[in-house]
Amino acid sequence: MRVERSFRLCVTTIAAFAVLTYTAAMKPSEANTESEGPDPIPDATKETIATAYHEAGHAVMALAVGRSIQKVTIAPGKLQFGGSRLGTCEIKKGRSKGSKDQLEDDVLVLLAGMVSESRFTGVYCPAGASQDLREVSARLCTRAASQRQHETLLKRMLSKTEHLLNDEANLDAIRAITKELLDKTTISGRAVKHHFEMAQRRHA
Repeated sequence: MRVERSFRLCVTTIAAFAVLTYTAAMKPSEANTESEGPDPIPDATKETIATAYHEAGHAVMALAVGRSIQKVTIAPGKLQFGGSRLGTCEIKKGRSKGSKDQLEDDVLVLLAGMVSESRFTGVYCPAGASQDLREVSARLCTRAASQRQHETLLKRMLSKTEHLLNDEANLDAIRAITKELLDKTTISGRAVKHHFEMAQRRHA
């Protein structure tokens, strides 16, 4: 499948997946996540808070699959090949520690931003995650030989992303990282790892 066609299929599949499974998969206490998130920052807009959740999701999933983080920021910036971004999670180069499937790890990290953001917004936002989804599409094209395989693989990856981010320790880490991003705009990989490890200990 060509990447652009795969990208459009990604968006369509995600929309259908969200309608069928997202609300049902949420815990009752998460139905209105805005009130459960970090304490509001007076000057933080909803877009900024959503961005913080998005980047925190990337960071937590990256650590969960054994990657190392350079830094995370919600400061706007430019993309390498044109366009702009609202924030970024810089992951250090290299394979995941103990990874059995590098492609799956990549896709989980890419999808985690959109899934984490939906904890605040209540819905998936494919438009806001378009760059991530294009990268997901490019990777899935190397494994899915047909549209049906592509849809099946994407749904499986989305389900796994939801499952991993529903873990209480990971949710706790996302909230802590989000709060610090809203406080400081940019935080180091060391700070991100600290929040992740502390959350793991609290829920051990």
